[in-house]
Amino acid sequence: MQRGKTGSRQRIVSLAPNVTSILVALGAGKELVGVSKWCKEVTPVGRRPQVGDCWKMDVREVMQLKPTLLIGSVPFAPATMEAILKEPVAFLAINPRSLADVETDIGTLARLVNRAGAGDQLIREMRSAFAAISSRARRIRSRPRVYCEAWPHPRISSPPWVAELVELAGGRPVVTVGTRVTDEEVARARPDVIVLAWTAVGARSKPSSALTNSSWRNVPAVKTGRVVVIRDELLNTPGPPLMHGISELFHAIHPEADLTRKKI
Repeated sequence: MQRGKTGSRQRIVSLAPNVTSILVALGAGKELVGVSKWCKEVTPVGRRPQVGDCWKMDVREVMQLKPTLLIGSVPFAPATMEAILKEPVAFLAINPRSLADVETDIGTLARLVNRAGAGDQLIREMRSAFAAISSRARRIRSRPRVYCEAWPHPRISSPPWVAELVELAGGRPVVTVGTRVTDEEVARARPDVIVLAWTAVGARSKPSSALTNSSWRNVPAVKTGRVVVIRDELLNTPGPPLMHGISELFHAIHPEADLTRKKI
């Protein structure tokens, strides 16, 4: 991997929120000279220039920031990838699919910015947050069936790491993860809870899309009104935001746990 000149600080442009959230958590914010337009939704980025994202950006604008390294996260638009590869700059694309991949990405980025120790600490912090929720979930007997949705049209289930978080939070994922699914597939899966975390809409997913879906009128989650919106950034950002995301999932899956705690 190409680095800056000896003794000089790297100039990194992040093209994805997960990359930015990890770099900031590692304490590498000073190396970050540009970010994607979505990064401000997951971590404070100050006045750093925003340069589009992995799908659409002006590569000439990015190169004006004099980066020594571009880092993005799959998926990329083919045209964007082609434009980047024509430039004389080091480029890293990560492709996390699981929680283990997220840890690998943290370790990789930590070494790139000479903060291996901070990377190890961040991994421990995330593991601890996940373990704390898992411990609470194990004390609850019920394991509701859960469908998490990343996009409604076409209908796409949430990424694989979200299914792992659901299991840690005491639920059972009931559809194939990270892929297109049909109304009929979800109906057959009969989820007890539906979680909507639509990509790039923040907390603006629409419960009515599930509650008024005629194909789902017999789905337990719809019949009981257990359709929950979780901010997209908390589940779809494979990095530190997942620590908050798993907590939101736990409360969505086990609302009775909060009621019990309030009664004590």
